[in-house]
Amino acid sequence: MKLSELGQAGPVYAAAALFEIAGCFALWAILRLNRSVLWAIPGVVSLVLFAVLLTRIDLSLAGRAYAAYGGIYILASLAWLWAIEGQAPDRWDVIGAGLCLAGAVIILLGHRAPSV
Repeated sequence: MKLSELGQAGPVYAAAALFEIAGCFALWAILRLNRSVLWAIPGVVSLVLFAVLLTRIDLSLAGRAYAAYGGIYILASLAWLWAIEGQAPDRWDVIGAGLCLAGAVIILLGHRAPSV
């Protein structure tokens, strides 16, 4: 992936993370917060949208798209922690997320030999 393409992938990764976290949180709400099983409906829809969005990343190998997504997911999870659950990330959260984001950028922008 080229640096110019990273700007297009970023919003797709961010939307995928939002849908994945929302879908997983719906099940968390059912199983841990005793919410209605009806929370599963938007949860499943969110998880399907998450999966569809990851197919929109312009990489030829799914594993690489998923690996790079991991860094974005961690950042989005910490944003969820802060915005939805009301707990500010601590310095270790921020340092860890920074390292993961650096890894995601390396995965996305690293020069590779042409695939066979």
